[in-house]
Amino acid sequence: MTKKVRKVVIPAAGFGTRFLPATKASPKEMLPIVDKPIIQYVVEQAVEAGIEEIIVVT
Repeated sequence: MTKKVRKVVIPAAGFGTRFLPATKASPKEMLPIVDKPIIQYVVEQAVEAGIEEIIVVT
């Protein structure tokens, strides 16, 4: 018997100092890749995979 994964935990804490100076004005999760913030790509992929509950740890 296999259970479907329904929850995802996205770790999004920290200061993002390795991304300085880009993270001086914006959190690292909101840094754009092409036309969307990083966090949006993660959430979209989770939803496509059938995830029903998303927890973002800040």
